[in-house]
Amino acid sequence: MVSHPILHDIRAELRGATTILRCPEPGDGARVHEAVVESLEDLRKWPASIPWAMNEPSVDASEIFCRTSKADFVKRARFPYLVFDAESSVLIGCMGVVQLDWHVPKFEIGFWSRTSSHGKGHMTDALKTLISYLRQSIGARRIECFTDEQNTKARALCERAGMSHEATLRNERIDPDGTLRHTVIYSLVE
Repeated sequence: MVSHPILHDIRAELRGATTILRCPEPGDGARVHEAVVESLEDLRKWPASIPWAMNEPSVDASEIFCRTSKADFVKRARFPYLVFDAESSVLIGCMGVVQLDWHVPKFEIGFWSRTSSHGKGHMTDALKTLISYLRQSIGARRIECFTDEQNTKARALCERAGMSHEATLRNERIDPDGTLRHTVIYSLVE
C-alpha cells in the first residue's frame, strides 16, 4: 500500500460510455459559471447540501473553484472532476471525491448537474465511471454519497449507480432559514 497520499497516481481524466470526467484546469471558470447560472434555481433548493449555491455566482468565483480544485487534486486532498458530454463537449456538471480516508480506503462522492442535462443518463454514466475507477484502480473498500432526503433526483442517481441506502440521519443539517434537514447516506462496500 502506498504510504503517502501524494504518491498515489490518480488519473486526471476518466472516460465513460457517454461522459468524460476531467480535473478542472485554469481557464475552465467561464464554462463552470455558465452551468451554475443556468442551474441556480435547482441548486438553491438544497441550501444545507449545496451552501455555495446561495452565494451570487461570478466568473471569478468559478475560476477560483477550478484553480483550487486543481491544487487539491495535485495534493491528493480531493479529486474534483468536471463532467462533459463525450459527444458534444458540453459541461454537464461537477462530480468528485470530496472527502477521503486513505487508511480504509474510503471515498465520499459529491455531485451537481446542469439543469439542461437532467434526464439524459449522463450523470449516471459519470457516477458509475468514477465508482468503477475508485474500486478497480485505487482499491476503494467504501464509497459513499450523502444526499438530502427530499432530493429524489440525487437519491435515484445513487441507486442507479448501484449504491444502497444505508442510513437516514435525522435533523443532521440545517437550512439558512432554520429548517432542519434529514441526510440520506448511500454506500457501496467491498
